[in-house]
Amino acid sequence: MEYMTGPAAPTQGNILCCQCGVAIPPNPANMCVGCLRAQVDITEGIPKQGTLHFCKQCERYLQPPGTWIQCTLESRELLALCLKKIKASLSKVRLIDAGFIWTEPHSKRLKLKLTVQKEVINGAVLQQVFVVEYIVQSQMCEDCHRIEAKDFWKAVVQVRQKTLHKKTFYYLEQLILKHRLHQNTLRIKEIHDGLDFYYSSKQHAQKMVDFLQCTVPSRSKSSQRLISHDIHSNVYNYKSTFSVEIVPICKDNVVCLSPKLAQSLGNMSQICVCIRVTSTIHLIDPRTLQIAEIDGNTYWRHPFNSLFHPKQLEEFIIMDINRVQEKKKGAGAGARSNKHTLAEAWVQKTSELNTDHQYFCCTHLGHILNPGDLVLGFDLANCNLNDEFANKMNPHHIPDVVLIKKSYDRTKRQRRRNWKLKELERDREGADTDDERQYQDFLEDLEEDEAIRKNVNIYRNADVPVESDTDDDGPPRISLAEMLEDLHISEDATGVSAGFQAPCLSPGQMPQEAKCFPSEVSQEFQMYGCLVCHPVCYLETSLFFLSLPRSVASLYWVSSIFQQESCRKDLMLRIPGKQLINLSVLLGFLCVCLLAGNT
Repeated sequence: MEYMTGPAAPTQGNILCCQCGVAIPPNPANMCVGCLRAQVDITEGIPKQGTLHFCKQCERYLQPPGTWIQCTLESRELLALCLKKIKASLSKVRLIDAGFIWTEPHSKRLKLKLTVQKEVINGAVLQQVFVVEYIVQSQMCEDCHRIEAKDFWKAVVQVRQKTLHKKTFYYLEQLILKHRLHQNTLRIKEIHDGLDFYYSSKQHAQKMVDFLQCTVPSRSKSSQRLISHDIHSNVYNYKSTFSVEIVPICKDNVVCLSPKLAQSLGNMSQICVCIRVTSTIHLIDPRTLQIAEIDGNTYWRHPFNSLFHPKQLEEFIIMDINRVQEKKKGAGAGARSNKHTLAEAWVQKTSELNTDHQYFCCTHLGHILNPGDLVLGFDLANCNLNDEFANKMNPHHIPDVVLIKKSYDRTKRQRRRNWKLKELERDREGADTDDERQYQDFLEDLEEDEAIRKNVNIYRNADVPVESDTDDDGPPRISLAEMLEDLHISEDATGVSAGFQAPCLSPGQMPQEAKCFPSEVSQEFQMYGCLVCHPVCYLETSLFFLSLPRSVASLYWVSSIFQQESCRKDLMLRIPGKQLINLSVLLGFLCVCLLAGNT
């Protein structure tokens, strides 16, 4: 007989399900899982469908009762918003897990996968997974509704400049576009003396005023008007008005400074030429090349006006010109310009060529003027100056002629201009016939002044063919390296560019664009995995492309290069510290990176 040395291991018996008779481990409900789920539905009372309101304009979702929040697809914020919709129904169950099920972004459907638990018959805990579907309905929020109405505003910025020319406004318009200060405006209205910017909040208007004071010499004042007042909650509703006055001085104006101001600027001459208006007024003395900058506060303490308006410019011809060596600086003299050359010139009006009357003058344009050139200037000898400071000056200190800029053929200049600028969308009261001429003057100023051009976004005009930039005898031109490509990327709901089709290349296969290059270039492509922008220019390694930011190596560039003929030929990319290259150079390397999974 054998004896057991240890205690017997306990064993659990099975019972039969009270519904189907299947042997199951004992449980408080005495039912199998299938029968328990058939008998009890713990998701009963929880809605399986819901509605979300979405504003297309600002891309925000409505959080009842009246709050609009910014949520991206499959984000925590959007998940919390969806759960709040069924929060009351979830109070009877225990939420274990929640997550999104992928749906097409343009399907207007959101699916939420929920896992819940609940205690059922005799203390048994049942876990169940179900899907809640939300329908996204479009509804315009109150803010966007007010913007679309275009008649609701809480603050307005009135920008004014009391001058006949709009050069400063054209420059200011480009600065606003570059820094995107126009995005929060409800409406932009153009009037005779300036622009009006309407905003839905006072903070946005104050931001515009601060920007204007940093970019152009100006002064501002504000006022507000009470619209309504709630005596119970002590809430006031105001409409604010900001008035910004820009100094009435534009580029190429001839000004007469007060004796006190001229002395404080280094004993420069009172008659000066304004060569640029940025955050300060840049003046130059055409007799000594002495330069000075006057900010807004200094101008309003010592105001001065322009002696002429642009319509009084007259055309002169250079009869003789002599460059002057550097003059000895006087006591207390200020800095001199290194970009200009002092010269003494004899000029004659083109309207008086049948006479022998010539004028002698000193000019700061000696670096670009030659005998026989045409130049625009103001005739001070035969005009009646109505200025407080000019009338008190010694007549011997007033020059006979002040030359402003060299004259070129405007028709030829417009025909060769292969660039363009963007404009603000604004309401115009009436089209002025002189606006087009003033705008052409501003475009010519951009071509002639690099200091102003660097603050402006200049876009390449694909309708005008690219010509050689080596023509030194013609008017100044903007090089292709300073232009941006005007890209219009249209995306569908999935975020992929419309019409995109990724190129499929097998390893070692050469793109179609490489066939237009000589065989030796194609061999270099197979060796280094890159293309060159011109058959003459060879790239020895692809390490140059590895230094580019990854944002450049995107599918959009590949799509543009493959599908758009204009992009393959004309699309340019300027990289800081590198020379200008064509974007088709990136084609081969991007394809290799896409295949290798490096992007």
